[in-house]
Amino acid sequence: MFIEQKTILNLQPIKQCVRVTFNYDVHFTRGLFELNNPLLAQVIAADQQTTAKQVVTVIDGGLLQYQSKLLEKLSVYAQHYENIFTLSGEPIIVPGGETVKNDSRFIEQIHQRINICGLCRHSYVLAIGGGAVLDMAGYAATTAHRGIRLLRVPTTVLAQNDSGVGVKNGINAFGKKNFLGTFMPPYAVLNDFDFLTTLDERDWRSGIAEAVKVALIKDGDFFDFIMNYADKLGKRDMEIMEQLIYRCSQLHLEHIAGSGDPFEMGSSRPLDFGHWAAHKLEYLTNYSLRHGEAVAIGIALDSTYSYLAGLLLQSEWQRILGTLNKLGFTLYVSALTEQLDQPDHPHCLFRGLTEFREHLGGELTITLLQGIGQGIEVHQVDLSLYRKAILMLRDWE
Repeated sequence: MFIEQKTILNLQPIKQCVRVTFNYDVHFTRGLFELNNPLLAQVIAADQQTTAKQVVTVIDGGLLQYQSKLLEKLSVYAQHYENIFTLSGEPIIVPGGETVKNDSRFIEQIHQRINICGLCRHSYVLAIGGGAVLDMAGYAATTAHRGIRLLRVPTTVLAQNDSGVGVKNGINAFGKKNFLGTFMPPYAVLNDFDFLTTLDERDWRSGIAEAVKVALIKDGDFFDFIMNYADKLGKRDMEIMEQLIYRCSQLHLEHIAGSGDPFEMGSSRPLDFGHWAAHKLEYLTNYSLRHGEAVAIGIALDSTYSYLAGLLLQSEWQRILGTLNKLGFTLYVSALTEQLDQPDHPHCLFRGLTEFREHLGGELTITLLQGIGQGIEVHQVDLSLYRKAILMLRDWE
């Protein structure tokens, strides 16, 4: 019995290269929805199309406790600029914090509104709120029609200086932070400093952690600024906070544009210094820790490890922990030591290393410090040294 031989075509692969350039502006303002502030209308009108754009608005419900006139102001503003944009239905009010990222019903709610109102890809989702709401709304926007334009209005320190200015959107799933998500830059970011005046103490402080993070890995002078003005930041000095937000945003944007890997195709993610532990701690504490609070602990842990590994001077380590302490951060929680001798236990902090590796390119890559303002990437860690670092944090507290 003979098997027929088929001719194998000797066709060379077609090599494809697609280059896409994204441009978006991060604006800083006050009174975004005041009638005498045309910024939002100008941003929407910038595409120079003559018809009024449809806008679906998603608002952080927690914000309305402190900004009771926000819905009225938004409605009046839209009426004033009705030749430029119209609101497609009443604003969608969603809970703030990680709750909104843990329940897919909110994604479905936004998708349904987009569908019912017949929005096209040149329409807008206007997301107003903290980082979690922006993450969720961004994920909904970028998965409808493969991408509806997203306008972010961050209303917390952390959202204005970090999560709200980047290119990532996502929600939590399977007990893992940002397991589902997209890379899609926003159409624009509109930072309104007035929203910060009504933040509670935890949300005011929480966002400062991301500034400490980026300063430690990229800009020693910026860390000195934070350290020197820690008291004023604690006393809610708005001018100092505005400078902190601006510089922090600038450093994040410079890295996204200049690192050569804005969509994280590799295994490196230096902007997540301290985050492997932070993400796991949020889950282990059932999200009772704010993201920034968990990041502060993660920074303290990785800084302590860097010191124990001989990368960081003792004086530098003490400056870092002292600054975090002065800013009001707690640097130890009991979740750090749960199941510590069982690295593969789902409630062990060290599971965060595995999950971090999976979330990236398959190779463990975390950022440590070899000096203030100098990050260094490593691909292996010593768990016994991390255990010692955790105990040092416990004793520090």
